[in-house]
Amino acid sequence: MKTLLNSRNLAFILLLVVLCLLNVSDLAAQCPMCRATAESNLAHGGSSGRGLNAGILYMLATPYLIVGVIAYIWLRNRKKQDAPQEPTIQN
Repeated sequence: MKTLLNSRNLAFILLLVVLCLLNVSDLAAQCPMCRATAESNLAHGGSSGRGLNAGILYMLATPYLIVGVIAYIWLRNRKKQDAPQEPTIQN
C-alpha cells in the first residue's frame, strides 16, 4: 500500500505552499473603515495604525502555526509506531 505522504508528495505540497506565500500581493489589507481610521491616526501623529497591521498578521499566522505543530507531532508519533521494533533478548 502506497503512503500518501511520501517524500515526493511532501516536496510537491511544500513547493505549492511556498509558491502561494510568495504570490501574496498585500498582507496588510484591512476593511476600508479600519484602514481610514488607521491612516487618519498616522497622519495626525498617532501610532496605533502600526500595531493594527502587526495584530492582523499575528492573528492570521496563529491558526496555521497551531495546525502545523499538531501535524508535526502527529506525524512524528506515527513514524515511531510504524518503525520496526527490535526484539528484546530475555534470559
